[in-house]
Amino acid sequence: MFNLLKRSAMFAVVAGAFAGSFVHAQTIKIDGSSTVGPISEAVAEEFGKETKGAIKITVGISGTGGGMKKFVRGEIDICNASRPIKTAEIEQAKAAGIEFIEVPVAFDGLTVVVNPENTWATKLTPAQLKLIWEESAQGKINNWKQIDASFPDQALKLYGPGTDSGTFEYFTEAINKKAKSSRGDYTASEDDNVLVQGVGGDKGALGYFGLAYYLENKDKVKSVEIQNNEGVFVAPSAEAVKAGTYNPLARPLFIYVNKASIARPEVKQFIEFYLDNAAELVKEAEFVPLPDSAYPELKKRVEAGDTGTVFGGKEQIGMTIEALIAAETK
Repeated sequence: MFNLLKRSAMFAVVAGAFAGSFVHAQTIKIDGSSTVGPISEAVAEEFGKETKGAIKITVGISGTGGGMKKFVRGEIDICNASRPIKTAEIEQAKAAGIEFIEVPVAFDGLTVVVNPENTWATKLTPAQLKLIWEESAQGKINNWKQIDASFPDQALKLYGPGTDSGTFEYFTEAINKKAKSSRGDYTASEDDNVLVQGVGGDKGALGYFGLAYYLENKDKVKSVEIQNNEGVFVAPSAEAVKAGTYNPLARPLFIYVNKASIARPEVKQFIEFYLDNAAELVKEAEFVPLPDSAYPELKKRVEAGDTGTVFGGKEQIGMTIEALIAAETK
């Protein structure tokens, strides 16, 4: 199976590569989240094999915010998203005459990571993370000893997603209590591999990204246990996300589909294939799949053209898998 976490600009034509010199009359355009991207890439590759490359699929990685900008302008068929669509984006879509179908495909656990040589920060509280990442920390909180007096006198270097990232928005809302409210003096990238390399190469580094990227790079970075809402320190894992104990940093992952695009047979076929195979491919990508029973129900929603969002344009911090499925399939 192809490496689901591999960054590849070449993937823009991967689903069509199987057809050699085949001239494509049909193209499905996908863009958005770097977290959800590998899942959609995997589905596109398998779909390409199934259809013998007759349909070209492009998968861009511009972050959830970047993808949404294109989606609400009608430039792409599907937006990969690591957060729910926001009120402003809903209004922009409506103004452009775009109806959308919200399809959750997986769950994730944002993982806080440090350098393997970091022996002191094995556990952190949300309050300590806020002290590190809030806007007022910029230029002031730059040493580990400022986080905890027992920590060493070690320079603190930060790595995180860029401001167009849904991961950035979820983390800042969950930790700093306001989306996009963050200090700006950190190394930012939409490419999680850049963040892995940064944290892995700096003893005093701390960063955050999706669980799958941590699991793919456990030899380069070390995860930190985070205190949950019940006061228990929990390590990031698929099991903890499933159990609902890895809060507040567990979150749902989505694709948003332009309803008008569903009227095209190739898009309808691709979405049906996506939901028929999501459970297996999500697990292979080391994300947390939804319950097997959820995907057929979501497929029915797509077939019925059930548009809109159950989130009302707002993030739902700490939502469990059970709560998400209950809301999306009622």
